[in-house]
This record gives sequence, C-alpha cells and structure tokens, in this order.
Amino acid sequence: MDKLELTILSNLIHNEDYSRKVIPFIKLDYFDVRAELIICQEIIDFIAEYNKCVTQEILDLEVQNREDLTEQEFKDVRDIIPKLTKSDTNTDWLVDATEKWCRDRAIYLALMSSIKIADGQDDKKGRDAIPSILSDALAVSFDNHVGHDYLEDYEQRYESYHRREDKIPFDLEFFDRITKGGVPNKTLNIALAGTGVGKSLFMCSFAASVLLQGKNVLYITMEMAEERIAERIDANLLDVNIRDITELPRPIFESKVNSIAKKTQGNLIIKEYPTAAAHAGHFKTLLNELALKKSFRPDIIFIDYLNICASSRYKGNASANSYSYIKAIAEDLRGLAVEYNLPIVSATQTTRAGFGSSDVDLTDTSESFGLPATADLMFALISTEELESINQIMVKQLKNRYNDPTINKRFCLGIDRAKMRLYDVEQNKGGELVDSGQEVDDKDKFKELKNKLSKLQFSS
Repeated sequence: MDKLELTILSNLIHNEDYSRKVIPFIKLDYFDVRAELIICQEIIDFIAEYNKCVTQEILDLEVQNREDLTEQEFKDVRDIIPKLTKSDTNTDWLVDATEKWCRDRAIYLALMSSIKIADGQDDKKGRDAIPSILSDALAVSFDNHVGHDYLEDYEQRYESYHRREDKIPFDLEFFDRITKGGVPNKTLNIALAGTGVGKSLFMCSFAASVLLQGKNVLYITMEMAEERIAERIDANLLDVNIRDITELPRPIFESKVNSIAKKTQGNLIIKEYPTAAAHAGHFKTLLNELALKKSFRPDIIFIDYLNICASSRYKGNASANSYSYIKAIAEDLRGLAVEYNLPIVSATQTTRAGFGSSDVDLTDTSESFGLPATADLMFALISTEELESINQIMVKQLKNRYNDPTINKRFCLGIDRAKMRLYDVEQNKGGELVDSGQEVDDKDKFKELKNKLSKLQFSS
C-alpha cells in the first residue's frame, strides 16, 4: 500500500478538520487498490450518516457486516485497518498533497478512458468527448469556498466595490455609459430587433472593435456562412464598402489585412453551424478543441443568433413550447458564459407587432418572455424612415443589470451599412425620438448652476 494513500485514509479517521476539507473532492475511483476503495467508502458513508469521523473499531465492525466482499478482499481490508493510526502530519501540507494526488489520479484515469474511446471500446462516448474528459481532469482542484459571510467578509466586499471589474468595453460612448464601462464576464447580452434592422451589423461592428482592443473573439453563426460574416467584418476593419471588397486587388487586400494584424494581439475565429443544429454542448466542445488545437481562448463570444440555436435539454423541440424552449437556450448560454468566465452577446427577433414599432418594448420579444428574464442586458435596435434618412439607428434600453436603465434610456447611433459600422453622433440630431432622460455631464450641470447664481446676484 502506498504511504500517501495510507496517510490519507488515516487522517480521514483521526483528523476531522482534514476529512471535512477533502471528502467532497475524493472519488472512490482514485484508489486503484480494491481494499483501499472499500475502506474509503465506509469512511465516507459513516460521516455522511452520523456527521462525525468513524473509529477503527467501528470501521472493523462495518467491514465484518458486509456480505459483498470476497475472502481475499475481507482479509486485505482487515490487514489495513490496524495501520490507520493517528499521526502528527501537518494538515495544510496534507490537504495540498491530497489535492495533487487527486489531480494526478484524475489525469491518469482520463488518459485510460481516452485510450479506450480511441480504440473503440466505449460504446457510450465518441472521440469528440476526449478533449472535455482531459480538460475536466486537468481542472481538478479543492475549492473550499461555501459562500459570502455578510458580517465577517465585509473587507472583501468593500474591496470588490472599489476593484476595477474586468469588462469588454464598447467603442461607443453611450453603450459604455449604460454598462459602466462595457460588458462584464459571466453575462448574457441581447440585442432585440426586427429582420434587416441591424442585429448582425451590431455584432459584427462590436466584434471588430473588440478585436482591435487586442482581445480574442469567437463568432458563432447559424444564420449566415462564415465567409459572409468575415466579409462584413472586412468591410468594417478594412474601411471598404462591402460591395467593393470583391473588386480589391489581392496585394491591396493582403496589405490591409496585414496592417490590421499589426494593430492587435488578438484573434478572431468564425465558426458556422447549420441552423438549429448546435447547442451549448457543441459550443463547449468547440471551445475545448480551440484551446487544444490552436491555443485559442476567447475573451468574448458572439452567437448569431439565439433563437436559431438548439437546446441541450429538449431534443428536436418535440416536447416543449416556445417559452420553455427559448428560455432553456438562454439559460444554457448564460451558464456557458459563467462556466468559461466571459461575456456572450447574441440577438433575438421582435414580434410582428414590434417590427414596425418606433417604441419597441420587452413584450415585443418573439417566442419567449423567458429570454429577457434570463438576460443581463437587453436593448432594442429601432429603425424608422426618419432615422434612416439621417443614417442613424435608435437604441432603447429594455433591461440592464449593470446600471439604472432609466438614465440614457434612448439614444441614437450613426450607422454606416455599407461598412457595417456603428459610430457615435450628437444626440440632438435624433429629434424627438431621443429620450429626455439623457444623463447630463457634470460640467454642464456646474455651468448651468453658475449661470443661475450670477442672474440672482445681478437682480439683487
């Protein structure tokens, strides 16, 4: 018997502090000796039932009462129990050593399982499962955090209020204002618009700006081909009318792309899936493959668009209404954002009534009201003949977990459809469509107050 395994089992009996820290993370499969596995199982079962450590005497009695052991197994177990004596091993060191042992065992088992799959000996799993099996094993760690203690953890809470949150900023002033500097990790952000209004244009424009920030971008499309999305981003980044891209000579095109490559340390991957054929499970596999094959880990994911994703919970949409189905997709995607610690940006369609409306609301979300219930940020993109005539599009906040949605509730952006780009404009050009709740700059407030004071002094 390996000395570390013996030390682990001994401390599971005699060191209650240690056992409570490590038992949630120890799997019986980690023991390759059957007798060790049996002892560990008895220890875990006893603690789960009686909420205290088992003694050697009780452990011996419990083993004698088992009827599923062979004569040799019974003998091996009873030979080990007397060796499980109390020791003075440092608990912190032992916890770290146990964590490393668990990780090493998990990696070994993952490799054995992967070999089985590769040899076709596993009927339940295909080769696509190998990357996730290995990454799960590499991620094994002891996480003893059980929640935030409001009264005791006030210092951590105060520091978090003043710590700069890791966000992906926009290149648009008012979007940065309403999100307090950009979209945070672990969030789902949704653009609501009718057909042809500019959902894909918004995502392509935002993706291009994030790439120029030196970030890694993953763009998943289920509506258009990979080449069509790349063409739109080319129009934006190369500053060329989308109609003229095909007319560019190869040397000029190559020169422009190389110029972009010199400006950023990031990368952009565009992946196409058939409509309604991919769900969050497929996206996880893609992320694992990109990490293994290209050492690519995205900082943000764009999904074009949510309603034409599949659900990992409902197969073929056979047994679910549209509310449950779309809500399940939204929850899967938000769960993906949390798991991989990044923001996800996607879009959804308006209803028929909302398509021609100049004041789109949450109730105009097509198919499922469960989507806005799940999203962290949701905004409408609104286009009218008046706005089109001055090359603008209006944004209306519908839901905002980052800031007060009544401030800058509506604002306008410039839109260049030929170059697939959104840009800042002066808000007074939007006419009456722009909301009166615009946030006033502090300098303007000070100037207004100063003018009022000077008038009062003059009149007196």
